[in-house]
Amino acid sequence: MNVQDKTVGVLALQGDYGLHEAQIQRLGAQFREVRLPRDFEGLDALVMPGGESTTMNILMDRFGLREPISEFGRTKPIYGTCAGMILLARNIERNQSGVKPFGMIDIDVARNDYGRQIYSFDEELIADFHGEKKAFRASFIRAPRVTRVGNDVRVLATFRESPVLVEQDHILAASFHSELEEDTTLLEYFFRHFLLDTATP
Repeated sequence: MNVQDKTVGVLALQGDYGLHEAQIQRLGAQFREVRLPRDFEGLDALVMPGGESTTMNILMDRFGLREPISEFGRTKPIYGTCAGMILLARNIERNQSGVKPFGMIDIDVARNDYGRQIYSFDEELIADFHGEKKAFRASFIRAPRVTRVGNDVRVLATFRESPVLVEQDHILAASFHSELEEDTTLLEYFFRHFLLDTATP
């Protein structure tokens, strides 16, 4: 996979962004930590990592990142995991913390709906990448549950009959963490299908 000339931004406000950076480097792309609006210049894609969505929501406003992220996501690929999925969703159920989602993918989510951190678990899942099936490991840590999927959203993987990996246009979102494992299956898919523009019609 030839991604040496690609630079992927990683939202580095809070959470496990360093693990995403390691996977990006493993596949040969460049990464840049995104903390301020100027960090978007020249980026080809953005990763929004897992972490604490309430804290990330506050920090995005504090550092003036909400509009740059919205603008970037209109035309450029974004991959969100766990908290990243929450922030990309259309609607957050029982949103007592007042997190403001971007609405970039037409799904509703319920935060922490797979249980508190002490109930975290790993699972082997199978994704259907447009006819090509791939197995991978997923870590569910205070993971959001997808409660509604819009008509234009493609479900790539499920767990216990609930969608956990979804895409719409140039946005990819996962309920779980995939960056905790050595397996780069999902990041490779994101690169091929969104970053390199080799998607199957």
